[in-house]
Amino acid sequence: MEFKKWECIVCGWVYDEEKGHPEDGLEPGTRWEDVPEDWVCPECGVGKEDFDMVEI
Repeated sequence: MEFKKWECIVCGWVYDEEKGHPEDGLEPGTRWEDVPEDWVCPECGVGKEDFDMVEI
């Protein structure tokens, strides 16, 4: 399955499933649905509900 990218609609920060975000304990390859529901954007602090999947 192909990895996807999710963009914060507030600040534009992008979560890339392929790269993960190790600083937050999200190992490379962590799918968006496996990111904890209480996770917040590392740039602006909004929740997962403020992210949209983007086609790159």
